[in-house]
Amino acid sequence: MKSLPRSHVFFVGLMLFSLFFGAGNLIFPPILGQQAGDSFIYAISGFILTGVGLPLLTVIAIAISGRDMQHLASRVHPKFGILFAVIVYLSIGPSMGIPRVANVAFEMGVRSFVPESLQSSSWVLFVYTLVFFCVVYWLCLNPSKLVVRVGNILTPLLLISITILFIAAMMGPLGEAQPAIKEYAVSPGFKGFMEGYLTMDTIAALAFGIIVINAIRDQGVQDKRMITRAAIQAAIIAGVGLSLVYAALGFLGVTSVTGLGYAANGGQLLTQIVQQLFGEAGLILLAAIVTLACLTTCIGLVSACSQYFSTLLGRFTYNQIAFIICVLGLLVANLGLNKIISISIPILLIIYPVSIVLIILSLSHRLFGGRQSVYVGALVGTFIISIFDGLKQAEIQFDTILSWLKMLPLYNQGIGWLVPAIVGGIIGYLLGLIWPESKRFFTK
Repeated sequence: MKSLPRSHVFFVGLMLFSLFFGAGNLIFPPILGQQAGDSFIYAISGFILTGVGLPLLTVIAIAISGRDMQHLASRVHPKFGILFAVIVYLSIGPSMGIPRVANVAFEMGVRSFVPESLQSSSWVLFVYTLVFFCVVYWLCLNPSKLVVRVGNILTPLLLISITILFIAAMMGPLGEAQPAIKEYAVSPGFKGFMEGYLTMDTIAALAFGIIVINAIRDQGVQDKRMITRAAIQAAIIAGVGLSLVYAALGFLGVTSVTGLGYAANGGQLLTQIVQQLFGEAGLILLAAIVTLACLTTCIGLVSACSQYFSTLLGRFTYNQIAFIICVLGLLVANLGLNKIISISIPILLIIYPVSIVLIILSLSHRLFGGRQSVYVGALVGTFIISIFDGLKQAEIQFDTILSWLKMLPLYNQGIGWLVPAIVGGIIGYLLGLIWPESKRFFTK
């Protein structure tokens, strides 16, 4: 029975770290640190709980099942499993996630080096994204080499770049921690918890889980227990790495107020910090960090989507699907970052709560006997609230319904779906006791 060498588990963990760590993850912690100030420890703890904990639990849930996201969602109903998987892969793939990553790489990594007279030209963005997706496609051509290309090469380069930035900040801090402001002054832990929730990495983890499993299987490991154990170990390695990097980036924000004042957003703050620490040369370091972060995440998203759709459709190969996804990503990326974000947020507000509840139910699957009615009840309760959250974000108003929704516990904090999910799950469990299902979905 073949086991996986510890060195390979380590590099799978580094690969998973890079797949999660995109440009959005890069800019959240600094602004959190700046606003949390002397309450940083509580804020970053909440951030790590949801920004790291939930995605890693998702990977572990996929590993325990030994299957993909569609298998988990099929516990609600087989047709729902396919529909949910397709929606998620399209969302994190060519319609939103992939083009957004490419666009952020341009905005934060390259735009400052483009002559001002050309910055508004659509051709500059097109040429950059064309080169970006060509590189992504080439690196995705052989998914079995993702661990080597991402875990062994790109991730160390990314970590070295961030370490240089952190050491410089430690040796010459820009200032001292200031009192917490805004929501961090009232409830720093809960505010950090919500910021981590908004990273949206849990949705990406639904796709990355199968990449981790395949990376382990490619080494000849077929025993389910060994695959699960290796996947959990890789997830822990990625989690430790993410937590340390988030804490380091947050520290940069904590010490920045005295010298730089309060920034409007994390991207602006990070740019100011590297310029203050390294001068104009700092922009090169920032460009390297952002480009590597976006590149590794995009590689993971393209690979995950290509593996799923090539299996689902059958008639198309992995390479053909990867090419189609890269072309679609190129086209959507050139719509511009603001347009992509305005489209993506309402959809993500609908998908994300459903994903969280599905993962929690999967991890506690045996506690309620795998009853299908529990899955259905909890997800119906979640979806009813999340659909109106998405419509509200899209500025489609239902004033009467909204006034009712505001009565829900934690609704104003962004998790009004929690109580309906619990109530729906309980109702489903009771109905399952009264009318036992003819079929149950047990994880074997």
